Amino acid sequence: MTPTNPTVLPSREYAAFLFDMDGTILTSIKSAERVWSAWAVRQGLDPVTFVPTVHGKRTEDTIRKLGLPGLDPVAEALGIALAEIADVADIEEIAGVGRFLASLPTDRWAIVTSASRPLATARIAAAGLPLPPLLVTAEDVKNGKPAPDPFLLGAQKLGVNPQDCLVFEDTLIGLAAAEAAGMDSIVVTATHTHPVETSSAPVPDYADLVVVRLDNGMMKVQKKIGH
Repeated sequence: MTPTNPTVLPSREYAAFLFDMDGTILTSIKSAERVWSAWAVRQGLDPVTFVPTVHGKRTEDTIRKLGLPGLDPVAEALGIALAEIADVADIEEIAGVGRFLASLPTDRWAIVTSASRPLATARIAAAGLPLPPLLVTAEDVKNGKPAPDPFLLGAQKLGVNPQDCLVFEDTLIGLAAAEAAGMDSIVVTATHTHPVETSSAPVPDYADLVVVRLDNGMMKVQKKIGH
């Protein structure tokens, strides 16, 4: 389910919002690419072509798909996660997201990330953001994005119907997971260097977004008046 006009925000009401983490509420690209580049070199891979493929997916899934002989995907993923946890110096929040999240009812939003729980909590703290009321991480699902499982679990834990959730994402893999879950989506483009081919409504960040809380308990996203 996606908006028919990709330049217009979804106009319907939602019971809950689900946010990806990396590239959606915070910027961690420099940290992730430093760690992944070093790992790629150790494995004899070309970082320039390999590193762009890792975003939006669980680390273990990325490594397993490579099929490199003699590598334990679980052990390698743990090593990468520990390196990423130690490298959070330049992580920052996406513009306006702190204010935007603070305007939401605490039981109506969640972060749904492909990162591990320790890495997610480290990056959220490094960005100066509060831990969310609900955090769905790589360990919580058997199948990660682009499977719908992470977003479906988020909706289930919040006690809302999947079709009543609005997803904020930055990668095609994450947007595909949202669509597979039957959820509308908004694509956050703050960290994009090239246009993304998607029917989801794009926003550069949260600076011009406001949440309208309705009397029936539902919510809508709108741009600030005059923007």
